[in-house]
Amino acid sequence: MARSLDCDVSSLLCAEENESIYFDDGFVEEYQSTKVYDMGSDQNRNFKVEEGFMSGLLPLQSDECVDSMFAKECEHLPALEYLQRLRNEDLYLKARQKAVDWIGKAHSHFSFGPLCAYLSVNYLDRFLSAYEIPTDQEWMMQLSAVACLSLAAKMEETEVPLCINLQVGESKFLFVAKTIQRMELLVLSTLKWRMQSITPFSYIDRFVTNTMGDHLASRLPIFRSTQLILSMIEGIDFLEFRSSEIAAAVALSVAEENQTVDTDKELYQLDYHLRKDRVVKCVELIKKSSSLSSSSEISSYGSNELIRSSLSQSPIGVVDAACISYKSDETTVGSCVNSSHYSENAKRRKLNQTHCNWSF
Repeated sequence: MARSLDCDVSSLLCAEENESIYFDDGFVEEYQSTKVYDMGSDQNRNFKVEEGFMSGLLPLQSDECVDSMFAKECEHLPALEYLQRLRNEDLYLKARQKAVDWIGKAHSHFSFGPLCAYLSVNYLDRFLSAYEIPTDQEWMMQLSAVACLSLAAKMEETEVPLCINLQVGESKFLFVAKTIQRMELLVLSTLKWRMQSITPFSYIDRFVTNTMGDHLASRLPIFRSTQLILSMIEGIDFLEFRSSEIAAAVALSVAEENQTVDTDKELYQLDYHLRKDRVVKCVELIKKSSSLSSSSEISSYGSNELIRSSLSQSPIGVVDAACISYKSDETTVGSCVNSSHYSENAKRRKLNQTHCNWSF
């Protein structure tokens, strides 16, 4: 059962009558048409892949490491009922879409790496599945997106802007650093401090190598796999799959594009942990998504804007009430967890920031 803000809101929010709101503690400002930054050409470019991202960044894991990741990957997925709610509640879906749109623009603006993008949305989905945010609390959804991007950047990037400076682009709300930090604590507590998420990137090098074999003469298949993985972030259909299933489906799709393997044969050689029917379903969904993308222009994030409504309540104190107690029960998997073996090479990636031409 998701935690709810309802009890907090009734006791901690006070009504405000002004349309343009300044709170005494500088909590949030409401903007009607102000742009914090001009996104320029990045407005229609979402998640980008850096050229140096895959240069030795994804070493092949041992069998013991993969076994450990398979055992723990379910801990880093949203609750099952979360996807059902997104499919049934249009307003909630649009609120989630708007948050992901903003993450994409901010990610592009700061040239963060692909893993940072995936982690940001993973944190957001896991948080929303465990902590119920009312659809009329638009500010809370935006604050959640800022906090999740900030946490992901701190996990994976070597150069992290101040959290208040992450708020780029056109936004209705602007939060002060103290508020963002409180929200980060709420996200950390809700996710039980399990921030080293096991993602499709944890498996992709192994699966691509298994499927491509001798045909893996360059890193281009890894780049293409990264492109496919990030293209899944905007939608919700892939939320029902495990990270290993997504990685296996992506590897098979890339191999099929290159006509290097017999997909049916390779499916049964990937890994004994995988449910083959689930991987096949994911492959078909990738094909369907690719077909839809090729038949029309790639849509830019921000197309599903919510109708702006006036804010009648002040959000002062809501986050504080939820952050009273938090405790870390995180158990690490050592070098098996994807974040740990990315960090050293990520530093080299940041020293030579040259972007490839792919955009999402």
